[in-house]
Amino acid sequence: MIQRRATLDDLYQVQPPPAARKIREMVYSAFMVEDHALHFFFLGGPDFVAGPDAPRARRNILGVLENVGLETGREVIALRRELRELMGLAAGKAIHPVFGLSGGVSRALTEEDRGRFAAAARHAVSFAAFCLELFDDLVLKNSEYLDWITSDAYTHRTYYMGLVDEQSHVAFYDGDIRVVDPEGREHLRFPARRYLDHIAEHTEPWSCVKFCYLRDVGWRGFEEGAQSGIYCVAPLARLNAAEGMSTPMAQAAYERFFAALGGRPVHHTLACHWARLIELLHAAERLEELAEDPELADPHVREIPTATPREGVGVVEAPRGTLLHHYETDERGVITRANLIVATQNNAARIAMSVDKAARHLVRGGQVDDGLLNRIEMAFRAYDPCHGCATHSLPGQMPLVVRILEPDGRVARELRRDG
Repeated sequence: MIQRRATLDDLYQVQPPPAARKIREMVYSAFMVEDHALHFFFLGGPDFVAGPDAPRARRNILGVLENVGLETGREVIALRRELRELMGLAAGKAIHPVFGLSGGVSRALTEEDRGRFAAAARHAVSFAAFCLELFDDLVLKNSEYLDWITSDAYTHRTYYMGLVDEQSHVAFYDGDIRVVDPEGREHLRFPARRYLDHIAEHTEPWSCVKFCYLRDVGWRGFEEGAQSGIYCVAPLARLNAAEGMSTPMAQAAYERFFAALGGRPVHHTLACHWARLIELLHAAERLEELAEDPELADPHVREIPTATPREGVGVVEAPRGTLLHHYETDERGVITRANLIVATQNNAARIAMSVDKAARHLVRGGQVDDGLLNRIEMAFRAYDPCHGCATHSLPGQMPLVVRILEPDGRVARELRRDG
């Protein structure tokens, strides 16, 4: 079994007890469920459920509820509340939890706590299966939506990166980083500590974001294909980079996904929404597996570090994709150097390509309206980007400028949202 350590465990050279590792992964699985549910119903789902050309006032959770019913909305809210309360119970807080320590966690769980997590997990599995049925009814059975998903406007043939376990199944909490090429063949597999050997960053004068690429392939500009080192992370990439899922219901959904879209890898950016729901089911099943484990209530939840800290590297799969932390400290553990590569940085080059390609394919006859703007937004919304995370820039808005050019390069029309 692969047992990499979290960044601070690696820094302090300590291996957490089994119960602590399972508590961490269980809390993280709960987070993955509620975050993926949030994105589908509130952020990405409205593009399909309400429709991309629906009025702006309906392209949100309100428009979704008009189509799927208030009872579904209550279910979404109830499940997220239940999971966030349990995350707070185990981790101190649901947002910015405070339970993680080098060598373990700050609090053991009781049998009663474990029972509450198990009940919530069963609820989550049922809800995830319902979400996939809903996606099937509202999206997959709509030929127009399928045409959008598979259209060239939203397609890029790139490399894909994701965390995998020993069987090369999708892993969120721990494992090796695996990269496959545009044909789906394994290109790289490496532990987090070797990330600088394989990931490099490119800068452009017009952006505060660094654009990541595969060092051995090289930077060729914003190009797709095997000759370009640009790669993708996030749900679609994780499914492409893996050989399967470690839980049974998610594995069945994984197989159906690739059978429906022509086999591995799938290059259609909008298919990320479907992949996200498969991961929601996987996280729910994994949450149930962990909650049913009696070892979860073992009171031994921390090994006290004794080594002098120097350097630590860790990796996890955030909902948006692969996330790396790298810290160097003095002998007291005070950080002297830090390097973070967050999911949106990993995706930044592909996001730029997606916006450009969507605009080039969708703008016809110089017509620019709100529906067109939204269809271009769909090209990056599928990635669930966080440019605040990637750039540490205020005010955290996503500016967008659409320019329609005449054949001679003059600007014919412009639509701006950058004020």
